[in-house]
Amino acid sequence: MTETEAAPVVTPPAKPNGVVRTLIDYGGLILFALAYFLHLKFVAGGPVGWVLTAGLHGKGDLVGASWWLVGGSAAALILGLIAEKRLAPMPLVAGAFALVFGILTVVFHDPTFVKIKPTVTNLVFAAALFIGLLFRRNPLAWMMSDALPLPEEVWRKLTFRYAIFFVAMAVLNEIVRRTQTDKVWFLFHFPGLWLAAVAFSLTQVPLMMKYMKDPEAPPPPTES
Repeated sequence: MTETEAAPVVTPPAKPNGVVRTLIDYGGLILFALAYFLHLKFVAGGPVGWVLTAGLHGKGDLVGASWWLVGGSAAALILGLIAEKRLAPMPLVAGAFALVFGILTVVFHDPTFVKIKPTVTNLVFAAALFIGLLFRRNPLAWMMSDALPLPEEVWRKLTFRYAIFFVAMAVLNEIVRRTQTDKVWFLFHFPGLWLAAVAFSLTQVPLMMKYMKDPEAPPPPTES
């Protein structure tokens, strides 16, 4: 490159707005919850051969709702690819697990698969973080897609804390799914786990305040 040549300008990809970001991160979970509590299902009838029905009475159907989890998770991944021109790590991993365990639930007609999904997902995240620490890597920044400008030592502390948090959530999910009704488990799953992630993320703000000018809570990991 000569002195008169201008350096190429690299324009970072535009970030999706808040609504799109929410749909990417939680679209599958939102549809899963709506289908479970509103008993959404397609039945034969209507001018096109089928019609969508809903109701507030009766027992929720985890197997039936898993169809919506699968469809919503697939749509969220496609939306993320279109909006961001890539698949962010956390939504990709969480969406992949939702697809796998949702499909297993539907195929074998067994809600156990979708109920152990949070256990497996959280343990995989925890293992990834512990392995990253072992090899002196920074997997938490990669998993959160947008790394905060923090010193390596702080990232290591956050990584260890989040790894412990993921293990705790996996253990808690096993306790709830084995001892409580499907409805109680579902409320624990969503919004319970999401609220726990937000609350935990907020507790990490004091650590970051020492190293950032205007700290914000690290974005809570998504588990759909």
